[in-house]
Amino acid sequence: MAENCTHDCATCSSNCASRSTESLLAPQNAGSNVKKVIGIVSGKGGVGKSMVTSLLTVLMNRREYKTAILDADITGPSIPKAFGVKGEIYGSDTGMIPLVSKMGTKIMSVNLLLDDETTPVVWRGSLISGTVKQFWTDVSWDEVDYMFVDMPPGTGDVPLTVFQSLPLSGVIIVTSPQELVSMIVAKAVRMAQMMHIPVLGIVENMSYVVCPDCGKKISVFGESKIDAVAQEYGIPVLARIPIDPNLASQCDHGLIELFEGDYMDHAADVVEAAPTKEFEMPTPAEEAAPQA
Repeated sequence: MAENCTHDCATCSSNCASRSTESLLAPQNAGSNVKKVIGIVSGKGGVGKSMVTSLLTVLMNRREYKTAILDADITGPSIPKAFGVKGEIYGSDTGMIPLVSKMGTKIMSVNLLLDDETTPVVWRGSLISGTVKQFWTDVSWDEVDYMFVDMPPGTGDVPLTVFQSLPLSGVIIVTSPQELVSMIVAKAVRMAQMMHIPVLGIVENMSYVVCPDCGKKISVFGESKIDAVAQEYGIPVLARIPIDPNLASQCDHGLIELFEGDYMDHAADVVEAAPTKEFEMPTPAEEAAPQA
């Protein structure tokens, strides 16, 4: 028992062995049967989490799995635009019904709830976190083999809510080939470790550009540090995504499901092999995890 324990777990901040525990996992909606949930995270913004989320979803869909995306980036949602999904969200007896892309991916994003997709979401953190949780509990997802959660950058309210409330099978860290890559990865890895969530690997976006004339790979942002960082933290490199104008154009025009390329195939293999996270009570070792 900690020295400063007040013997009242409701008010005490000490993380001692006698602290009572309660699972923070939120129940699935009554109309949902989601088998695996994969989080896409990063310690900073602008590295391409939404791109990685989209590409993995498309690949798993092509493998004939039922796929879905929970867009947890409430203030910067981009998933609907990448998939060309527009329309009004309707409700049923079990909850909200997500929209479906041309190839069959179910999508829920705050942009689908706004009258104008350019309207800014100026909400405080608690409201944003509550919305993300509702996307899990109040949306009738039906049958889903793989759900990908596109998270905002950093280690704040939303990542914490997702890590605690959703049964994540693992997370994939997205980064870019710059000097601060070690710091970016370190923040994401350590948060996942604190929350006892497996890190499936790292994806490096904007890794290189291919010369259209000679086919040479050019490291626009300097030589990659990703292998050294991956070795330092004992996690695999899953993919290196090039700077591809065609891919960017497909995202801009809502045609991401038409992308071509094999650079994410290994990442899809790892996702496919990820274990299913069951709804379970935390172990005593999880008692020290930060509370929402």
